[in-house]
Amino acid sequence: MQNERPITAEEGMAILEQTGVLKRGHFLLTSGLHSDQYLQCALLLQYPWHAEKVCRALAAPFFGQSIDVVIGPAIGGIVVAYETARALGARYMHAEREAGVMTLRRGYRLQPGERVLVVEDVVTTGGSVKEVIRLVQEAGSQLVGVASIVDRSGGQVDFGVPFHPFIRLNVATYDPHDCPLCRQGLPVEKPGSRQFAEQPNQTGARS
Repeated sequence: MQNERPITAEEGMAILEQTGVLKRGHFLLTSGLHSDQYLQCALLLQYPWHAEKVCRALAAPFFGQSIDVVIGPAIGGIVVAYETARALGARYMHAEREAGVMTLRRGYRLQPGERVLVVEDVVTTGGSVKEVIRLVQEAGSQLVGVASIVDRSGGQVDFGVPFHPFIRLNVATYDPHDCPLCRQGLPVEKPGSRQFAEQPNQTGARS
């Protein structure tokens, strides 16, 4: 699989557009910030053939680096971590919140010295990724790097290790106390709180 040519960022962006990942409106992000755009990567990941291509490209910078474990935060990082681990021939696991604290459950255990890659679907402030990094460090494992399908942080996030986003997007975010969308009286939507009504056509076609 590693011998196959990974898709380019331009090809990846075409897949994101084809699957309707980019939404426009007034959104409350997981970070607590507001934005007029939201990236719903679940719409991409519902198509395994697209997920396989994108996550193989995500894994490409780490080919040959002897990654033992790929881990991502639930929920957005679950499929991304699984497919990236498959591309790297590594073990998969995910972290999830218990009583508001990111933790390893379901029998998952990181071992001292294991080489670990942390992945996410979309990075804005990097908060969830940093919580997973803490778990890696507490286990005595070796953090090799971080990867995400999309970096929408504007290059502001520093994880202290190589960070390889597949696609970088400059998307405006606003403090909820100084949000122009709020001042316009636009209703705010928390993604996942209701189903998006419209999806593009022909997203299921294999390419």
